[in-house]
Amino acid sequence: MSIRRRAAFAGGSLRGGEFVELTRTQRNRIFVKLIVAIIQPTKLKAVREALVNIEVVRMTACDAQGYGRQRGQTELYRGNEYKSNLLRKVTLEILVNDDFVDRTLETLAHVARTGPEGSIGDGKIFVLPCERVIRLNDGMEGPEAV
Repeated sequence: MSIRRRAAFAGGSLRGGEFVELTRTQRNRIFVKLIVAIIQPTKLKAVREALVNIEVVRMTACDAQGYGRQRGQTELYRGNEYKSNLLRKVTLEILVNDDFVDRTLETLAHVARTGPEGSIGDGKIFVLPCERVIRLNDGMEGPEAV
């Protein structure tokens, strides 16, 4: 078993190459949050640029389909009316340390909104606790792994 794994197994952490024992309170405190934002596909480029400006440079973007209050929309194709139940969206997954959460949320809420007041279908933002983070290339764990 590697030193890093032994440190994590023993309830500790490696900081600066030295084992540091974490207290139960420190182990139970969540230092990292997963922000999931569902936005309009047309806003992806603007959101990405705005996040880079506030030094949030890691995110995952996935295509998604769904509906909320809109319940789909009616479209015309070659003179026939069709109801599309699922609307195209983009899901962003952003993992940030606690000190970046507020500015990330403010930026997402401001940039992803369509128009000055927003409209139905602009999307949603969820903030979830992330109990454990492990960087795969070197086995680093905790907030430093983000």
